[in-house]
Amino acid sequence: MVTEGELMWTPDETFTRGSNIARFMRWLAAHRDLAFADYDALRRWSIDEADAFWRAVWEYYDVQHDGSAQRVTNGAPMPDTRWFPDARVNYAEHLLRHAAHADPTHPAFHHAAEAQPLQVLTLVGLAGQVRRIATRLRELGVEPGDRVVAYLPNVPECAVAMLATVSIGAVWSSAAIDFGVRTVVDRFQQIAPKVLIAADGYRFGGKVFDRAGEVLEIARSLPSLKTLVWLPNIGGEMPVETSSLSCEVLAWDALLSGADIPADAFRFERVGAEHPLWIVFSSGTTGLPKAIVHSHVGVLIEHLKLMHLHMDLHAGDVMFFYSTTGWMMWNLLVAALMTGASAVLYDGSPMLSGPECLWQLAADTGATSFGCSPTFVQMMEKAGIAPGRQFDLSHLRSVVLSGAPSTPETFAWFYRCVKPDLWVTSQSGGTELCSGLVGAVPVLPVRAGEIQARMLGMAVDVWNDAGEPVADEVGELVVTQPAPSMPIFFWNDEGSARYRESYFEYFPGVWRHGDFMRLTPDGGCYIYGRADSTLNRYGVRIGSAEIYRVVEEIEAVADSLVVCCELPGGGFFMPLFLRLRDGSTLDDTLRAHIAERLRTLCSPRHVPDVMVEMAQIPYTLTGKKMEVPVRKVLMGHPVEQAASRDAMVNPDALDAYVALAGTVPR
Repeated sequence: MVTEGELMWTPDETFTRGSNIARFMRWLAAHRDLAFADYDALRRWSIDEADAFWRAVWEYYDVQHDGSAQRVTNGAPMPDTRWFPDARVNYAEHLLRHAAHADPTHPAFHHAAEAQPLQVLTLVGLAGQVRRIATRLRELGVEPGDRVVAYLPNVPECAVAMLATVSIGAVWSSAAIDFGVRTVVDRFQQIAPKVLIAADGYRFGGKVFDRAGEVLEIARSLPSLKTLVWLPNIGGEMPVETSSLSCEVLAWDALLSGADIPADAFRFERVGAEHPLWIVFSSGTTGLPKAIVHSHVGVLIEHLKLMHLHMDLHAGDVMFFYSTTGWMMWNLLVAALMTGASAVLYDGSPMLSGPECLWQLAADTGATSFGCSPTFVQMMEKAGIAPGRQFDLSHLRSVVLSGAPSTPETFAWFYRCVKPDLWVTSQSGGTELCSGLVGAVPVLPVRAGEIQARMLGMAVDVWNDAGEPVADEVGELVVTQPAPSMPIFFWNDEGSARYRESYFEYFPGVWRHGDFMRLTPDGGCYIYGRADSTLNRYGVRIGSAEIYRVVEEIEAVADSLVVCCELPGGGFFMPLFLRLRDGSTLDDTLRAHIAERLRTLCSPRHVPDVMVEMAQIPYTLTGKKMEVPVRKVLMGHPVEQAASRDAMVNPDALDAYVALAGTVPR
C-alpha cells in the first residue's frame, strides 16, 4: 500500500533545466533582473506583483496585438476586471501562428475513430482549412459577436470549425454529440446562434448512433438559426426533411470548396477585452446550465502560461487527452497548438478493442503527454493492464490526470505499470476558468495523491467558514485576486446577478470555487470534492473522495456514492450507496467490514448511517458522480428540478433513488 504524500518521483537536473518554467526564470533574470530561489518564490511574486508577472508572460510569448499592452488591467475588482483593456488580440491567430514557418509535414492533429484508422492533419493543412471555412462564414453573414455552435464528435472538423469561428471574431460554443436534444436546446437557446454545425451521427463501442433526427429537432428549436452545416460523419445522406427547415442547409464540403485563401490575404479579427471568445456551460445536472463567457485576451494569456509553464509542452511534443467536445479539456487539448506541439483526437470508446485501446494510440502517435481521468486508471488496474510492458511508450514523459480527485494508488499504478521515470500530475480547476487553479509544476517532486502546487498567477488560498486562511486543514478553495480567464460575464445575466451569486456571495469580493482543499506545509494540494456535496457529520466536514478511496478498494464493491442530507434541528443523515460486483451480497458481514475500514482508516464520522445496494450509480456525461442531484432527490426535491436526465450517462439510474426519498428521516 502506498501512503498519501509518499515521494514517487523527483525531476533530475536535465529535466528541470530543460523545462519551460526554468527557461522563463532564466529570462526573468536576464531581462528583469529577477532571481528566484525556487518555484514558491516565483509563485509568490506572480501574486504579489501580478501586473509585472502577466506583462512578462505577454512579452515573453510575444503576444500579437493591436493597440497598447501598457495597462495590464482596468483596475476594477472581481468580477469586473478586464485584462489588457487597451489591446486587441485574436486567440485563434496564436494557435495557428506556427503554421507560417512549419514544415509541410508537421502534424497539427493525429486523429482516429472507431471506423477510421489513424491519420494526420498537418498544421499547414489545418490553417488552410480554417481560412476557407472562416471566409465562407463571413460570406454567410457571420459577423463579430455572432454565435456559431456545434453538435459534433471529437473529429478534426470540430477543431477547424472552432478556430474558423474564433478567427473572425464570432463566438464559439459546443455540445457533445451524445447529449440529448433537451440538453442541447437548453444550452443553445440561451445564446441564439446564427449557425449550427452538426454531424449526422457517431460511433461508440462498435455501435452506430444516428443523430439526424436530433439535429433536425435542435435546428427547429433555434429560431435565431440562419444556417445549418451538415457533416456526414457516419456517411449518411442529408435527410430530405432538411428542406422543411426555415434555415439554409449546407454540406460541410461546400464550405471547404473553392480556392485556397493565401495566409497573407486572410485577416484575423482582433478584438478587445470585452469581446467573447466562446461560451462554455456548467454541467447541467441541476437546473438550466450557466452560459459562461470568456474573453480572447484572458484565455490567451492564461493558456500561454498553462500550456507552456505548467503542462511543459514544447515544439514537437504530442499531447493526448481522452475527451468529448463538450468538456473544457477538449479546449485545452486544442490549445496545445500554441506551443508548437501536436494533439491527438480520438472519437470512440476507450475500450473498443479492449482496455489497451488508448495506450495503443499513445504508442502509435508517439505521445509525450497522456491524459485521462482517475476512473480510467481504475479500469486499467482492475483489468490487469501493464501498458509499459505491452507498448513502446519511450516518448511518454508526463501524465495529466483530471476530472476527479486522484488517490495515491492511482499515482502508484503509473509508476508500477507504465514506467518509473514519469512525471505524473493531477490538476484541478474547471469550466469556469477553462484552466487549472492547482496542478502540474515540472520542477517539483511528485507525491502520491498530491497535486503539486498552486499555479502561477492564481491567488489560491484555503479559508474556513469565517473567511480566515487555514493551514494544513480542509477548507474552502478561494481565489482572492482576479485571474485572466475568469468569466467576463454570463450570457443573458442582467447586472451579473447570477455570476455574483455563483462565486462571490459566500465570501463577498472573493471567488469561492466550490471545492474543499487542503494545503500542505510544503505547498502541495489535496482536493476533497465539491463543497456543495460535502458530507457534514456533527460539524466536521468530510470530502466524499475520502470515503470512495476506502470503500472502492474493497473487492466486493464495484462503485459507490455517498451524500449527506441536512435534517431539521441541525441533524444529518448520510447514506452510502453501493454497486456490488456479480456474486457479492450486501450482508451484515460486508456492512461490518466496510464500517470497520472507514472507522479505522478515516474516522468514526466517516461511517455512514445506512448502506444501500443499488443497481446503478448515476453519472453525468462528463463522468462525474451525481452527488448533489441525488442528495436533492432524497431531500424531496422534484427530480426534474434536481437533475437533467439528458445530461446523464444512465438516465434511468435516478429512479431507484427517487423511490428511496421517503425513507430519509424528517
